[in-house]
Amino acid sequence: MKLSARAGVGALALFILGIGSGVSHALETPYPTRPVRLIVPFPPGGSTDAMARILSPKMAEAMGQSWVVDNRGGAGGNLAAEYTARASPDGHTVLIALNTQLTAAPSLYKLPFNVEKDLQPITMTATHEHIVLVPPAFPAKTFKEFVSVAQHKGGKLTYGTSGVGGSLHLAAELLKRRAGFDMMHVPYKGAGPAIAALLGGEVNLMVGAVPSTIAHVNAGRLRALATTGPVRHKVTPAIPTIAELGYPEFENVAWFALLVPSATPKHVSARILQEAHKAIQQPEVSGAMSRLGLDPKTTTAQQLAAIIKAETALLATVIREAGIKGE
Repeated sequence: MKLSARAGVGALALFILGIGSGVSHALETPYPTRPVRLIVPFPPGGSTDAMARILSPKMAEAMGQSWVVDNRGGAGGNLAAEYTARASPDGHTVLIALNTQLTAAPSLYKLPFNVEKDLQPITMTATHEHIVLVPPAFPAKTFKEFVSVAQHKGGKLTYGTSGVGGSLHLAAELLKRRAGFDMMHVPYKGAGPAIAALLGGEVNLMVGAVPSTIAHVNAGRLRALATTGPVRHKVTPAIPTIAELGYPEFENVAWFALLVPSATPKHVSARILQEAHKAIQQPEVSGAMSRLGLDPKTTTAQQLAAIIKAETALLATVIREAGIKGE
């Protein structure tokens, strides 16, 4: 039986579409075909490393290939980010990054790569709030009292951080600008030494990470004045937020995210995103993160890209106006 001209054209179109679909699927290379390297920008022992070790077994289980945690510390995380940006774009090299590596580093350093052009966002994995801390002997018992003392001292008080341009430094700078007081910055080589300095009374204040400082607060070794999230933290429900203390809309949280080289195929990125979301939703993973003081959180790639862009613009202004220079 003969087909009409219209029917013949329709059949031909369907045939071509079928071929195109087959070619498209054929071009999608299998993934993963070997172990995946999960690049951690810091030495073992920190929150980023701990989260990588919680997440990697579940990713390996779901994807049928091991996920190997590869610690590549140095240059404030920039070495690991550059390593990932230059890696083969096949999904077998994945970066787990702290937000300031992506949003502050471009304004602090002359990077040999471009965050926006050379790295492809996948998903956020978790957040953690900051907490404003003073030694128990400090006379201020509340954040408002501290602001009053700091304003009276005219910039003579000190605050410690984990280093120039890090998340703790930038959180403190944002707080100073919003609350209208000044202090002298004392950078240390890591959060641990900065916390030790605060415990010893060498500095007057620290804006620390909840996961690494809450034990000192609970033991009475440090006094918590406020937290920096949008609502009171579940780990510290008795401690007010900066926003509720008279500084509405103030919010500052650190976050972690997965990224791959920019040319990584979309079907590979989609697989990583899908499995990461599934893993983070598992009670075993989310519970382990929560015990570290981390709040599990996922996003789409588009949402993460928008967050990176907005935060980069905000921190560029803070860094410029505060005159912060990368070490």
